[in-house]
Amino acid sequence: MKITKITSHVLQYDLPEQLGYSQQYYSNRTAHLVEVETDEGVTGWGECFGPGNVAIANKTIVERVIQPMILGDDPMDRDVIWHKVYNLLRDHGQKGMPMQSLSGVDIALWDIAGKVAGLPLYKLIGGAHRNDIPVYGYGMMLRPESASDLVSRFKDEAAAIRDMGFVAAKMKVGLGPKDDVLLAQAVREGVGEDNRFMVDANHCYTTSDAFYVGRALEELDAYWFEEPIAPEDYDGYRELRAGLKINISGGEAEFNRWGWRQLLESRGLSIAQPEVCALGGISEYLRVLALCHAHFTPVINHVWGSAIAVATNMHLLAAMPPLPGGLFPWEPMLEFDTIDNRFRDELLVEPLNIQKQVKENGGRVSIPTGVGIGVEPDREFIQHYEVG
Repeated sequence: MKITKITSHVLQYDLPEQLGYSQQYYSNRTAHLVEVETDEGVTGWGECFGPGNVAIANKTIVERVIQPMILGDDPMDRDVIWHKVYNLLRDHGQKGMPMQSLSGVDIALWDIAGKVAGLPLYKLIGGAHRNDIPVYGYGMMLRPESASDLVSRFKDEAAAIRDMGFVAAKMKVGLGPKDDVLLAQAVREGVGEDNRFMVDANHCYTTSDAFYVGRALEELDAYWFEEPIAPEDYDGYRELRAGLKINISGGEAEFNRWGWRQLLESRGLSIAQPEVCALGGISEYLRVLALCHAHFTPVINHVWGSAIAVATNMHLLAAMPPLPGGLFPWEPMLEFDTIDNRFRDELLVEPLNIQKQVKENGGRVSIPTGVGIGVEPDREFIQHYEVG
């Protein structure tokens, strides 16, 4: 079997309203799918992390840089291909967009391997440690409106996510420390006293401001404080983890095993959040997961993208060993973006129907059982939303 073609499909549409997080507002949603074709008619699908113009730039890396390196290679040699591409791109970036691009290709190769073997992805990895996964709802995004309006909106959105059946809710912050505490208070009120909520700062604070917000979140019994400071500041993460009782989470902006080794050795994370569509794909994710567990750091995958990314992460969460184990082990959760997302809800021939399962199954979702990643994109849908 040989690789004959690699195609990037960058999809985009205008959102019903402008949304934002601590770094920017945006008006459209993007997804970057990767299709790998073979001479035996087996096709694999993957996804690259990165929105907007980043996705368009990554399309060039996938098709004009990576594709020529591996055309004619056996797609079953995915580890050989991974190291070939990484070694040839090392001089041009061990992190960031080259790794995002390699991630999409690698995921597609694992999809091919599952289809050739006639097995779902979780079986290729080693089997399922759980048959269903708890799901948390991500929402409460920033909008270009007053802090007082956002406080009211966040309270209502948090209550809605709770009522949808999700096991927890996650909010954004980024207005400034004092206003962000007001937003968190509103979310606590919205989800109720006995439900979990988490706070994602997208690295907007100085260390001192992160301590201010973190102490307030402790009073509100928030479950984790995500990316409070810049991802490069390993010492700051260690200080926050040592000085706060709340879980400190992060890692979506870290890449490959070498970056993760340094992050984990700093002891700055209570919970690791690797992004499989960015750090180097499934091949590298499994190495990073092993590193996390070797440092006794539990993992809850970062998930953002289309149904391809969601399905891939469902397999990975199913195949994740319990840490540390026991009768009632600590469980990872699937992150689910509750904001308008056609690329998740309408992309597939057979939808994942996660929200329906969450509502009916006590906040849990069953893992896919089809071969490979177990999903089939609708080509007419892709053509309709494809950019350029």
